[in-house]
Amino acid sequence: MASRSKPLRGFTLIELLVSLAVMALLALLSWRGIDGMTRAQVNMRERSDGVLTLQIGLTQWSADLDAVMETAQVSGIDYDGRVLRLTRRDTNSEGSPLRVVGWARRVMEGSSDGRSSWARWQSPPLNTRAELLGAWSQAQLWAQNQADVQKQREVAVLGLDQWQIFFFRDNAWSNPLSTAVSTAAPSTPSAAAPIAVARPGESNVGPMPDGIRLVLTLAPGQALTGAITKDWIRPVLGGRKS
Repeated sequence: MASRSKPLRGFTLIELLVSLAVMALLALLSWRGIDGMTRAQVNMRERSDGVLTLQIGLTQWSADLDAVMETAQVSGIDYDGRVLRLTRRDTNSEGSPLRVVGWARRVMEGSSDGRSSWARWQSPPLNTRAELLGAWSQAQLWAQNQADVQKQREVAVLGLDQWQIFFFRDNAWSNPLSTAVSTAAPSTPSAAAPIAVARPGESNVGPMPDGIRLVLTLAPGQALTGAITKDWIRPVLGGRKS
């Protein structure tokens, strides 16, 4: 007697639809996981870049202050409420001992919402008193306007909401403007004469602060936000720089 074969049973429409739904759910969960990992990597990379940029900016800030050289023409360090100007040794040019450096909060070019950045300006190497006085004035003009001539020597460090400067004098931190002194240069016998470097202990145009406190409030919407404080102490005082 011949045996009867059982008919082959396939998937029903409901089973097929359920299988497709499960596969779609697994694919969605996998995609969300991959997307989350990608976003985390991007955020970590942006944060690392932001930390590195901030470290470079603060290192340059400290290097400028460590290299300050006082002259008989202008103050070694001066803050007028808008820009911090200083005269520093030029370590890259032979026969050109000085440069003028400015640090300020600058509105970003083309910004319609007033976004600003912490920026640094540097003069070319200076040889004469006339060049020093000219660069000293240019640093102040740079902080006040957006002239293309001044912006050529500008480097934006990172997004900034606001910043504050405090000077350490008479064993206390204070607003530099409350103890401001005139930084106008006295008349010189010859503007083409070499720059007169102040000797140790020599009375200068303006007294040097014993320390400077920098408080940066980083702009929102970037990898690093919040307030950062950086203290600098004059190396000649024998204290450690921080």
